[in-house]
Amino acid sequence: MSRRKPAVRVRLDDTGIGELSPEDIRIILRGADDLVTLGGRSALARLLKGSKDKRLRERGLDASPAYGALRDLSIEEITARIDRLILRGYLRLEYDGRFPLLAFTPKGWAIERETFTAEWLAKIDRSLEGTGDPVTPDDLAPLNREVLFELLDRMAASGNRGYIAFLDAWAPHAVKKVRKRIHHVRTLLQRTERPPPTMPTPETRSPDAGRRPESGDRGAGRKAATSALSYS
Repeated sequence: MSRRKPAVRVRLDDTGIGELSPEDIRIILRGADDLVTLGGRSALARLLKGSKDKRLRERGLDASPAYGALRDLSIEEITARIDRLILRGYLRLEYDGRFPLLAFTPKGWAIERETFTAEWLAKIDRSLEGTGDPVTPDDLAPLNREVLFELLDRMAASGNRGYIAFLDAWAPHAVKKVRKRIHHVRTLLQRTERPPPTMPTPETRSPDAGRRPESGDRGAGRKAATSALSYS
């Protein structure tokens, strides 16, 4: 019988770096999210460096928002920052057989959940505005339940009735608990009052206001109104 190989031990070392900014912490945690239970410190360092490693590309990790975010640092400097987050309790290491893999602590997950939720809300906003790829219920199905609930809470807090049609399309495809929260958020948004139209004051009224439209004005007015609505 062959002898079992011992687990790979790591030595954490965060010497030589100062305090990390909140943005540095967020971007490292964002990269870690794409590697949780799949890779360890060295894989995360390569992702943040923007390495051309074939294994990263095969897993689609070169599409991560964190890919190449710390490209100006050396691998050693990036690894020291990762070690800092482990030592400070944002990340931890779990062994799967011989190798230590990254995992979140509750402290780190609380930050990453906010980052990931904001990322998906921005995707939905761009989808609704027609400036990004469509977001479908199938895209949301694999997401963590906590992320989905926080996403819905942010929609409710926004008071943006523009989300109602999106919620209507999502609800039939959601699991029971998420569907219940969707209906609750939809009700809150439905009750949101539309803001009253803003009336121009004497100081802001156009000098041409009130005059009869001339031959080209009616078309120009429709175009101006369309542009204003697209930015509201």
